[in-house]
Amino acid sequence: MTEQETERVETVDAEEVERARQLAADAQRVVVKAGTNSLTDEESRLDRVKLDKLVSDIMDLRKRGKDVLLVSSGAIGAGKGLLDEDVETVEGSQALSTIGQSQLMHHYTQSFDRYDQQVAQVLLTEHDLSNPERFTNFANTVEQLFEWGVVPIINENDAVATEEIQIGDNDMISASVAIGIDVDLLVTLTDVGGVFTGNPKDDPDAELIEAVGTNYSAVQEIIDASTDAAFGGIQTKVEGARDASEHGIPAIIAKSTERDVLEKIATAKPVGTLFVPINGESDE
Repeated sequence: MTEQETERVETVDAEEVERARQLAADAQRVVVKAGTNSLTDEESRLDRVKLDKLVSDIMDLRKRGKDVLLVSSGAIGAGKGLLDEDVETVEGSQALSTIGQSQLMHHYTQSFDRYDQQVAQVLLTEHDLSNPERFTNFANTVEQLFEWGVVPIINENDAVATEEIQIGDNDMISASVAIGIDVDLLVTLTDVGGVFTGNPKDDPDAELIEAVGTNYSAVQEIIDASTDAAFGGIQTKVEGARDASEHGIPAIIAKSTERDVLEKIATAKPVGTLFVPINGESDE
């Protein structure tokens, strides 16, 4: 990454960034997506400490009167923790997810119970999002849950999905849900903590890109050149955040382990990488 290229991705207008950050802080309906690495340990097993931290962060938003919909990965990891099986096939991962999903929801229910917060499980596939009738039914259900003050917890229905297991489609599901039910903010929590000028896991000089807007194509070039499968699935996270921003929804990719990460967003503090709503504009 040359100095010229780095400067190119730091050109989002400061006033636009501040306006977007305030929009994010004022959001009344929020989709929070938590990836597998934000919920599992180094052995890819469900980590209850991480899950409890996520729940505490979500409750920071609930205490502010916000509606929150959680898109959560982790079912396969929960299944691994129960069976301790070495699984390398898609079919094996699907089977693990069926075991782990109930365990995942069990932990979520226990954790949210600490705050007397009710939760609901919703399993989706891409077909549910692309079929207008099915999506309308889903949206109506979410609306009712919000009216009741319940936190919907959505996960990919891995038992009947195949490609999604391999590419981590919860990133795109969270964006599609955010757009489809017209929420005010999309937050993607990850172990990487934002978009960088290189892969921060092996490049000590990688710098955080604090805002993405009309400079998207330059950011995409960086991602294409510097990322691989081990880089937190950042490609699909960026694509999902971009989709949301094109529909007028601010989106943030932030580090799941950062202290009070959602409270910081709700108080307009700089966190991770902010995707500024662009209203169809780009630098392409």
